[in-house]
Amino acid sequence: MTRVVVAGIGLVGPGLADWATGAALLRDPGGWVTAVTVVPAPNRLPPTERRRAGTVVKASLVAADQALAMSGADPATLPTVFTSSTGDPLNCHLLCEALATPERLVSPTRFTNSVHNAPAGYWHIATASRAPSTSLAAFDASFAAGLLEAAVQVQASGAPVLLVAADVPYPEPLHAKRPVADTFALALLLAPGNRGRTLTLQLTGDATATPCPHAGLEGVRRTIPAARALPLLMALAGNAAADVVIEGDTGWALSLTVGAST
Repeated sequence: MTRVVVAGIGLVGPGLADWATGAALLRDPGGWVTAVTVVPAPNRLPPTERRRAGTVVKASLVAADQALAMSGADPATLPTVFTSSTGDPLNCHLLCEALATPERLVSPTRFTNSVHNAPAGYWHIATASRAPSTSLAAFDASFAAGLLEAAVQVQASGAPVLLVAADVPYPEPLHAKRPVADTFALALLLAPGNRGRTLTLQLTGDATATPCPHAGLEGVRRTIPAARALPLLMALAGNAAADVVIEGDTGWALSLTVGAST
């Protein structure tokens, strides 16, 4: 069992522009209206890097900056965990197209953005951070795996860790094989201690995931891997204590207890 404090939250997703407005909608989902995710330009990146970065990078950095603004933490000192099921799907598609031509020429920018730790790289360069960083993928369980990794790092080190999860749709024909409905990104600044909004995690065997009580948001949860975080975000948006189960991969799940707001 691992206990951490949620010191900062960031969010961008369908009908959820940011955590400040999204929290109110998640408390009262009747006001939520589905809309295609709009990812704003990440202010932390200079214009040249914004043009080169893919949507998964931009969404990750936007969510991370929201969490940092809420917590007041210094990004240059924060270890990070970045997790994504998709990585950069458009870049993957364009690389496949380039490799299918007789010339097989791949641009340096495409190659740079092809690695799974590209969002972490952009973030740590932009924040001048030399802190450790972990990037991982676990298919539909990527958020659960990232949350577990970040929480264990907090407990082991006694220091805050920034968790960022993001997924982006694939273009066709990859979309037909791996449908992801829209872009969704979130960030959680996890810290040690017992003061503030606590989150207690326990690794369990197979368990039924907690659904979203709103049908539209449940559709988002089911169709975007990173959006499996929605029941947890809904609990954090409220003030009461709550129990949440987030499914992992075959044979395991995360049982979470969110402490009441103090």
